[in-house]
Amino acid sequence: MDQQLQTMINNMPEKTGKSLDEWKSILKEKSFAKHGEALNYLKKEHGVSHGFANTIVHLSKNDEQEEVDLVEAQFKGKENLRPIYERFKTEVLKIGDDITVVPKKTTVSFVRKKQFALFKPATKTRVDLGLKLKDHELTNRLENSGPFGSMCTHRVRIEQTDEIDSELLGWIKQAYDAAG
Repeated sequence: MDQQLQTMINNMPEKTGKSLDEWKSILKEKSFAKHGEALNYLKKEHGVSHGFANTIVHLSKNDEQEEVDLVEAQFKGKENLRPIYERFKTEVLKIGDDITVVPKKTTVSFVRKKQFALFKPATKTRVDLGLKLKDHELTNRLENSGPFGSMCTHRVRIEQTDEIDSELLGWIKQAYDAAG
């Protein structure tokens, strides 16, 4: 389902004329009380198909609260790792203004047109960062994807905020560039 949803989000500009973020802004201005009202508005006023309209409304509803709740749940019992996530997110969002942060149950995806980074609180003392870096050699720090499988090509283990350094940010920028 995550792959299908991502495909739908990727196809949204071509199929509906606007990106998901643009649709979210439109709905935020209108502030509909009910799902059905927003759904009908998108279908009637903008000619959006039912499937896309439903997805847009669903992803727009309580967007910020859902993100907070999903991220909070990931760090339950691992609160000491939260500063790593906050620093990582801040630094990644500086790379480009077309990045979407997609929290899930156990990970947070960072997406351009495709996912380029995957953040996961792995243990009580470490987070794993998955990156998509095609044809990039492994190093002591830049390992094979490990538990991420085919979702990423490489993994970096992070235990401290100061490990989010220029080398790591360089790899993230490369992954971001390739996802565009």
